[in-house]
Amino acid sequence: MSNANTASLETTSLSDVPSRDEILARAKDIAAFAAKDAARRERERQLPFDVFARIKQAKLGTLRIPKSKGGPGGSITDYIELLMILGEADSNIPHALRSHFNFTEHLALGQIELEDRRHLENVLSGKLFAGASTEQGTKRPGEITTRLSADGDRYKLNGRKWYATGTAFADFGSFSAIGDDEQPIGVLIPLDRKGITVLDDWDSMGQRMTASGGVLLDNVEVLPHELTTRRLTTQIGRHCSAMRQLHLAASATGAVQAAMRDGIEYVLKQARTTLHSAAETANQDPFVQKTIGELSAGAFAVKTLIREAARTLDVTALTFQTGDEAAIEAALIDGSLATARTQIIASQLSLNVATTIYELGGGSATSSERNFDRHWRNIRTVYNHNPLQHKARVIGDYYLNGTTTHLAEGRVF
Repeated sequence: MSNANTASLETTSLSDVPSRDEILARAKDIAAFAAKDAARRERERQLPFDVFARIKQAKLGTLRIPKSKGGPGGSITDYIELLMILGEADSNIPHALRSHFNFTEHLALGQIELEDRRHLENVLSGKLFAGASTEQGTKRPGEITTRLSADGDRYKLNGRKWYATGTAFADFGSFSAIGDDEQPIGVLIPLDRKGITVLDDWDSMGQRMTASGGVLLDNVEVLPHELTTRRLTTQIGRHCSAMRQLHLAASATGAVQAAMRDGIEYVLKQARTTLHSAAETANQDPFVQKTIGELSAGAFAVKTLIREAARTLDVTALTFQTGDEAAIEAALIDGSLATARTQIIASQLSLNVATTIYELGGGSATSSERNFDRHWRNIRTVYNHNPLQHKARVIGDYYLNGTTTHLAEGRVF
């Protein structure tokens, strides 16, 4: 981007964009608000619209925008920390921000063209971005049946999307379609436009408040400047793919920290010693103490893994500034490997923590009012998004045979 464009963006961006430190502090306040009623809200499947209103007001979504483009200039490590802060309150919340931060990473690292500038200004004002590409009922994942048809000097969008994570809370949505030339095309449109219906029909056992279900597109008007192209296989697109994977793991890590917190609170406020225990109170029971120690070790290990992977992706982001193609390519492979390895081990540790919490008490630990099972359900659901066994095989193939096919394709690694 030219110096003239940079100066223009700095003068036109909003002066009240928070700093990196302010964003992390605001995230803690929002997390404290969200955590107060998290168990009941999840049990009753009450979508956290009030939480996302605060997220927009606090402009948390600006974090990755560089200072040169009017933003706070937060690192990927900062961004992952933000997700874990929010996720400890409710892992649905950071998960629903996944598409937004994928979008802002392109703005952070790419050149700013005219339409990108409009979107950048929307991000800096606190707007959130989401959308969906996937569809149900196709023969293979990635196939598209949604149609974008010319209608005079405009277009009409018709179809039904799935995995529309966060769309219920967002202001703009990106959707893939097939154009009149039978080629894939994308659109990025305001979500309050006539003909868009967020169905909220996600029926999973976990992550039930991410609005990850369907979006119905019924004769939605699309303007020419709202057409986009998908960028999965570009170098920035591949980096964003790895970052999306770490985003999922960070969301699940929030649930691990929440399980640890809930376990301690349960012991101190509710749990009783067992009939055979020599201790008078649960917190004095050596087996309860041992279990808390194991929970703490698991939660610490998962968070440490996530942070280390974030540092690897920060190296990738910085390497883009060098313009060295070989160095960028090597960094992209390192990022893919780091996120895949992290998910494999973090998933095992995370599920163990969410299961072990029940060793802290008897039948009262299974109370639906406490809703401890949401932690396991949420973690299991997050890690079912992509095949972990496939990730392990691809990593093994790389080390044994130097194969980089899937690591370099910009999809699930």
